[in-house]
Amino acid sequence: MAKFRVGLSADFRKPDGSAAFPSFDLSPLDDEPQIDWSYVPVTERRIAASDIAGFDALILLGARFDAESFPPDGRLCLIARFGVGFDTVDVAACDDNDVALVTTPSGVRRPVAVAILTLILALAGRLMTKDRLTRQGPEGWAQVSNHMGQGLIGLTLGSIGIGNIGAEMFEITKPLSMNSIAYDPFADPDVAKRLGVELVSLEELFKRSDYLCVNCPLSDETHGIVNAAHLALMKPTAYLINTARGPIVDQAALTEALSTGQIAGAGLDVFEQEPSSADDPIFHLDNVITTPHSLCWTDQCFAGIGAADVNAVLAVLAGQVPDGIVNRSITENGRWAAKLAKRSTANA
Repeated sequence: MAKFRVGLSADFRKPDGSAAFPSFDLSPLDDEPQIDWSYVPVTERRIAASDIAGFDALILLGARFDAESFPPDGRLCLIARFGVGFDTVDVAACDDNDVALVTTPSGVRRPVAVAILTLILALAGRLMTKDRLTRQGPEGWAQVSNHMGQGLIGLTLGSIGIGNIGAEMFEITKPLSMNSIAYDPFADPDVAKRLGVELVSLEELFKRSDYLCVNCPLSDETHGIVNAAHLALMKPTAYLINTARGPIVDQAALTEALSTGQIAGAGLDVFEQEPSSADDPIFHLDNVITTPHSLCWTDQCFAGIGAADVNAVLAVLAGQVPDGIVNRSITENGRWAAKLAKRSTANA
């Protein structure tokens, strides 16, 4: 029986060939004698079908995997996305080609929630402003009383989404003694009740939140959901935080709201265009904290994400259904089941 071939997108390596993320432990793949793994080229930020032909599984970082990326040999059975987002992968094409798409919610749950907490505390404490004042010497120090921070007790923390990350955010912010509200048409009422989160309408969420966090995936329904009309509902003292996906927010509308004082500020780890242009008007505003889609990046975060992806590969190798499948209906697909059975028979 041929070995189970696993590809890692080449963006897991630096230009000099060294590992981009040393905390991503690949030793379980090395230790499995039935696995042969290698890097797969990334061309113009996408995976080409000719480069992934002959592979059974792919661990994918930032490259796109579109409908034209699937090789005709039909061998590929798993794409394990390194992270929780999957907007770079054509999910419908995965179904059409009998490929399971897996993400790693267990690996990012706590790190992203901590990133959100970081932005909440930085905005409330006027961290960036006070950093600039300190560097100005006595003249800056003399202005500190004009930049008072904000206490959080009794303020309202809102979330668009109360899934994996949203729930974790509410869990770790409990000691802040904030009121918790969320909008999520798919929310589990029992989870919301356990967390002490009041489920509200989208409009009420924007009206009541003092800190409004985006914790939903990017989809046709959520694209641009934070728009001019909804931003107009927010308090002038309110803050928007987005660590999810940039296109969920209408960035031009947000820039206008921030420029005019319609809302007090924002904390953004994601943007409509990534990498963003240095000339983007939002970067010239002093009431915004920005980070380059990496605030949650820690050694522990990448170790956890990597372990989840490797476990998905090992599960498929053993003929088992992996955790974190995005296209759950694939498990009812006889052709995909046959791929799993083939692996299970080979390992027997």
